[in-house]
Amino acid sequence: MSARSIARVVAGLAAGAALAGVTTLPATAAPRSPIAFGTIQYDSPGKDDGSQRSLNAEWVTVSNTGRSSVNLKGWTLSDRSHHVYTFGGFTLGGRASVRVHTGIGRNTRADVYQNRRAYVWNNTGDTATLRDSHGHVIVTRSWGRR
Repeated sequence: MSARSIARVVAGLAAGAALAGVTTLPATAAPRSPIAFGTIQYDSPGKDDGSQRSLNAEWVTVSNTGRSSVNLKGWTLSDRSHHVYTFGGFTLGGRASVRVHTGIGRNTRADVYQNRRAYVWNNTGDTATLRDSHGHVIVTRSWGRR
């Protein structure tokens, strides 16, 4: 099939879709995802003393509301100040959640750690953003003064 013939077929399909009331998404649109934020504990309970216990009491819950597992390898979680955590080889099961803690710890299926020695989330206001491995924004959540 020639390039001209292919162009005619593509144009015909697009015209048919328009007549049927079908719209197409731009190539840069993020795919619909079952991944969402659950609870965000941005203010560690008690005194912010910088201890690992206090740092690990600051966390973001990432939840999979779908039935199928989602591979989060290469996905990023960031704040407004551009602190970025990148998921390694991690698969989030269907209807499961994982807490992303700020401090140092041992990763499990339910808890992963950013391995930081300082707080990430601002207590007075911040924005958490989760992006997939292609950089598409999947979910954001803000609190306090922005």
